[in-house]
Amino acid sequence: METSDLMALGEAALASQPFSRFLGAELHAFAPGSAELRLPVRPELLQQHGFVHGGVLGYLADNALTFAGGSALGPAVVTAEYVMSYLRPARGETLVARATVLSAGKRRAVCRCDVFAVAGGEETLCAAAQGTIARLGEESGE
Repeated sequence: METSDLMALGEAALASQPFSRFLGAELHAFAPGSAELRLPVRPELLQQHGFVHGGVLGYLADNALTFAGGSALGPAVVTAEYVMSYLRPARGETLVARATVLSAGKRRAVCRCDVFAVAGGEETLCAAAQGTIARLGEESGE
């Protein structure tokens, strides 16, 4: 599949996710083996200390991992598991999650994602995640 076709497929998938629309997530790049999601930071996404809530970072990593894995396995995928390390508080105007496929088989892909906060045009690494993405119907019980 060509990158432009993959991007159109990815944009349609993101648009079909009510929670992603609610948060305002945007698919910035989508190619075989990688995905980049962006999320504008707004006050409703902050926790009591003024940092972006960890659940928002988790959502962004989870979705970016799944998009990257889906680029290798096909569109019918779900997250089987992921682990995330919060490295520093997220502050800024935008969050960026960049995910890549580390290894892909027929049914599962292991992916990595780095989440950055962008403030004044400068990116700061805030979290790192690794996850396993599974094809639906294969091992998910669907």
